[in-house]
Amino acid sequence: MVAFHASALDGVARNPALPTPLLLRLLAHDAGDGPPRQAFQRAGLPEPAVAVILAHPDPRTRIEFAMSKGADPAQRARLADDPSPRVRAALAYGPEWGDPRTPVMPLPDAVCARLIDDPDPSVREALLDSPHLVPSFVASLATHRDPAARRAAVRAWDILPTGERSALVADADPEVRRAAALWACREDAHVTAGLLRDPRSAAEALRRGLLLRADAERCVTEGTHLVSLAENPSLPADLVERLAADPDESVRLAVSLRPELSEERRMAIDFTVGAFARGGDVAWVRDGLCDPEVLRRAAASAHPLLRRAAAQSPHLPPDALRLLARTEDPVVEALLGVHHPDAPEEVLMRVYARLGGTFSAWMAETHPRFPREGLAARYADHPDGNYRRLAVRDPAATPALIERLSHDRTVWTRQAAAGDRRLPLPRLREVLHVPELASSAGANPALPAEEMAAVMDRAGVSA
Repeated sequence: MVAFHASALDGVARNPALPTPLLLRLLAHDAGDGPPRQAFQRAGLPEPAVAVILAHPDPRTRIEFAMSKGADPAQRARLADDPSPRVRAALAYGPEWGDPRTPVMPLPDAVCARLIDDPDPSVREALLDSPHLVPSFVASLATHRDPAARRAAVRAWDILPTGERSALVADADPEVRRAAALWACREDAHVTAGLLRDPRSAAEALRRGLLLRADAERCVTEGTHLVSLAENPSLPADLVERLAADPDESVRLAVSLRPELSEERRMAIDFTVGAFARGGDVAWVRDGLCDPEVLRRAAASAHPLLRRAAAQSPHLPPDALRLLARTEDPVVEALLGVHHPDAPEEVLMRVYARLGGTFSAWMAETHPRFPREGLAARYADHPDGNYRRLAVRDPAATPALIERLSHDRTVWTRQAAAGDRRLPLPRLREVLHVPELASSAGANPALPAEEMAAVMDRAGVSA
């Protein structure tokens, strides 16, 4: 197949205006590696298309659908009885990628319950590794016969009944007991002391467990896992002060992030923050990403990592959002563009201008609040092609301008124009045959159905 025919076909496969009969024709196509994956990863697939995918003879097609972030969970769930364990494992794990602004909808609990009892261990393992399980289902695994499932249940510790917590701490399986103890130790210093005797759990126990003073003093004296110890909420104040002057910079940085410190004391500690460090491991902020007061406190801090940690919350109160938007920290701005639904337009534009071509710039440009009006007047003749491309986003851009930009010297600008529904039809037909523009043109929603069919004909897709 000629390369640009394949590119045009890929574009047609994701075209939102693709009629159902042509979609079904595309799904029946197999050039040796199944239909174009864009065809079965579309959102809102009609029932006839879903039926074809579920019965497709190539398991790779069913696997792609099982992991589609665009498919409705109830549609994907129909693969729970697929004869291939690879397909069922793909279903159990779910989509590999989730836009932070568009969470993946989980499978129904009843389907997860079937998958956790699947006869193939790879399916059970995939389900337990899935990032898309709801806490209530995870908690339901506390009494499951499989130790791996019970071990996973401790992730839902805070909603487990007291009796189930106690049973997990006393579980017959040592790995389940250790996992449960690492949660129970937050409120029981004797559990913490037991974990400290196990090299596999000592660091985590020091980070989160309730400490006996003798254990804390011994660890400070021996220099054992001091970074973990510096984060421990129960560390006595005098030992916090000793660690604040530790010769190890990473220890001092960990101390500087403690929640009980005043801003004056925090900023008196000698610490250094990496230019690109994001603060995602600041536990008290991470655990409070829905708590307005935690977020306000972190956003108002002079500590860069606390501000960056707060910027990762989509629940920032308006006053905290305004404060962070004025910090002049490029990392904070990039995080706001990725995570916050109300990131200010000026922040998004600064991220785009500074980081063009990166994931953060793409997240900024695709943000619902990214500016649209006025871009044609501002950027259609900009010397930088990345900015000329923005002119295509303007609702006021004329068909003549879109056509002009489809001839732009920068390929990204040409591709944006080729995919815009305002591109005049003669030019749209023309760019379908231009290798670097064929995919964008094929996805153009203004492409007539007969042109989509012609693309399929040229690509060898049987009618």
